[in-house]
Amino acid sequence: MNVHLKKLPKNEEARDDDSTFSNGQDLLARLRTDIVKHTFAPETKLKFSDLTERYGLGIGTLREALSQLVSEGFVTLEAGKGFRVASVSRRDLSEVTEHYIAFEKRALSQAIAAGEDEWETRIVASFHHLSIIEALSWAERMRRHGEWVERHRRFHESLVSACSDRWLLRLRSLMFYQLERYRFLSKMNREKRPAQKGTEHRAIMNATLARDPKATAILEQHIRETSESISGTLS
Repeated sequence: MNVHLKKLPKNEEARDDDSTFSNGQDLLARLRTDIVKHTFAPETKLKFSDLTERYGLGIGTLREALSQLVSEGFVTLEAGKGFRVASVSRRDLSEVTEHYIAFEKRALSQAIAAGEDEWETRIVASFHHLSIIEALSWAERMRRHGEWVERHRRFHESLVSACSDRWLLRLRSLMFYQLERYRFLSKMNREKRPAQKGTEHRAIMNATLARDPKATAILEQHIRETSESISGTLS
């Protein structure tokens, strides 16, 4: 008996591949966000049984995403013990801070040199959206903390968005998320200074739009003060 296997049309094969890629990328982003937000606390064991139930995806897709997060430093893998959320420490925070500052300053310098009208518009718009939440009371801001985090990320991304060095932007983005994990860890214990942070963001924006070489120094001071505040909450 001759059995003829039905071959999917090329466009359907491509659609399946795209779906798998989309699921994998979506899972990677969700896992990273959940680690950054401390849905999974540092050193938590990441069990496949729990993850498949939470995300509704298979072990193969989960393993690929976790392996990517190992390479990014958010997850560790020990033989015979499986995957765990990476630990946190003052030393790690210090290293993350130094790398982030170096990448962010280089990216901002390149953006200032290359940025045009659309770049300036993105900065102004993202600052406005961020300042709406930063002008709120501390209690209200904490209630909308998820929105603040997203708007804060968009503001810092807008500053460097005219930089054309893709590898620099990737490395800078990785360090941003690493520092963001520490920010989440300490957010309830930090001094309540939203007005000061809003003033710092405005100063960074103004210097950047003025193409002032001091913009990178103002940005560095902003990052260092944030890191020092976080460090004080770590044991």
